[in-house]
Amino acid sequence: MKTPDIQAAPLSAEEITAIKVFYGAWKEQQPDLLDTVCTPDWQDIPLAPGQAHGPQGLKDIIRSFVGSFPDIEIVIHEIMGVHERAAVRAAITFTHDKAVLGIPPTNKKVSIPLHEFHYLKDGKLTHTWHMEDWFGLLVQSGAWTAEGL
Repeated sequence: MKTPDIQAAPLSAEEITAIKVFYGAWKEQQPDLLDTVCTPDWQDIPLAPGQAHGPQGLKDIIRSFVGSFPDIEIVIHEIMGVHERAAVRAAITFTHDKAVLGIPPTNKKVSIPLHEFHYLKDGKLTHTWHMEDWFGLLVQSGAWTAEGL
């Protein structure tokens, strides 16, 4: 018996635009853009310590990071997926000229790899699962080295 060919619909132009606006909120330093592309009950998984639920929680984080690192942005390397499901490979970049996560400033431009998975409905993000390589910041800043292992 032959298995039927099942093809998933591609991401729509509206979904791709929503994803680009989501990350553009960092670069444009306009956190309120999240309200245009996230549902009011959007879930950020996992939440940062003390982060509020919904878009407001991420808007607060963006404001905090932009206040500390005005050149912060997220550079999108790749968006892939199917209708209502998207994966994004990106990087958070900024000049590490202030302490972050207890790491003293180095004045170096740093790039933190970022992988996120989004659920979308009606062109808006409903859920985002994310993983940042904060260990990479330790290495780039020199706060962690392989010496002594």
